[in-house]
Amino acid sequence: MHALWIDPDVRRYLWDDIIITRDRAAEAVAASVSDFEHHAYGLWAVHLKLTGALGGFCGLRSTDDAPELLYGFVREYWGLGYATEAAGAVLDHAFRTLRMPAVDAATDAPNRASMRVLERLAMTFVRRAVVGGLDTVFYTVTREDFYNRRRT
Repeated sequence: MHALWIDPDVRRYLWDDIIITRDRAAEAVAASVSDFEHHAYGLWAVHLKLTGALGGFCGLRSTDDAPELLYGFVREYWGLGYATEAAGAVLDHAFRTLRMPAVDAATDAPNRASMRVLERLAMTFVRRAVVGGLDTVFYTVTREDFYNRRRT
């Protein structure tokens, strides 16, 4: 995960273009393990079926509000539908198995590709704000909207 998270194309939007340390990556993985233990969700590694290669990650992280959808993929797999497919599976798990009422997401405003993924998943724009000096957009989706409005 550290190698994925320090890739310049991936970290630009995930880690605010900071090269995180191995210790920081380990902390993020540990937080995900804790989320699995306490909430039955966390971040999953996404391996490509044909090659077994790590293509990215996708999952939920706990917040003070609704869980937050997170994902990131190796650049060579951008634009191929993997983010939408993986995030859709995570949301289906959140709503069908865990019976969550809603899931939130946020992305940097310049990350148009991520915004398109969120919109294909029936997520609704909530607000735009500057967070940590970055122009950020926030989305949410309810269980009902995910199943009734999702565009594939």
